[in-house]
Amino acid sequence: MADNPDAALIEEIVRRRLDEILPQKIEEKLAQMKAERTPSMTIIATKGTLDWAYPPFILSSTAAALGWDVSIFFTFYGLQLLRKDISGLKISPLGNPGMPMKMPFGPDWFKGINWNIPNLVQAGVPGFEAFATTLMQQTMKSKGVVEIGELRSLCLEAGVNMIGCQMTVDLFGFTREDFIPEVKEFCGAATFLPMAQEADVTLFV
Repeated sequence: MADNPDAALIEEIVRRRLDEILPQKIEEKLAQMKAERTPSMTIIATKGTLDWAYPPFILSSTAAALGWDVSIFFTFYGLQLLRKDISGLKISPLGNPGMPMKMPFGPDWFKGINWNIPNLVQAGVPGFEAFATTLMQQTMKSKGVVEIGELRSLCLEAGVNMIGCQMTVDLFGFTREDFIPEVKEFCGAATFLPMAQEADVTLFV
């Protein structure tokens, strides 16, 4: 075929055309695969206070509403968020300089004051934590923020996969009956980490 000038020319044209088409087709196929792939997110929830209960549930419910596959790994104090009764969640402003206390009642000028209360007062006044928790609850209610139990239910309805840390369950002496029945999986870090590795987004809260 190489001795035929016409055949050699045709072969060269075909080769050049393939060199032009193939990269474009490959890019188009990769773009199609990316567009058809469902995004995923994993969250590691480590805290069990009222204020820190919101970030994992808000993020996961939002991602699930966008059509993402979402899993939350609850470990250490984060396991409190999987308990059947979470009505007793509290906040602890002690040692939290990023949490100025504002009053959820009174005139606007009064509600606008940041009550930066010294740690010595917070630690020394009996019932201060309960008082701060009540203020937070009233603030959330006045701002129309959904209660944490309802927010957790919304996550479950949206298909968020909630995973308990088996090591922490054993460490703190919990039983699986302590948690909501929707928690289908209890595992360790060795099982969760590959999930996080494959996820598009992984967050630690």
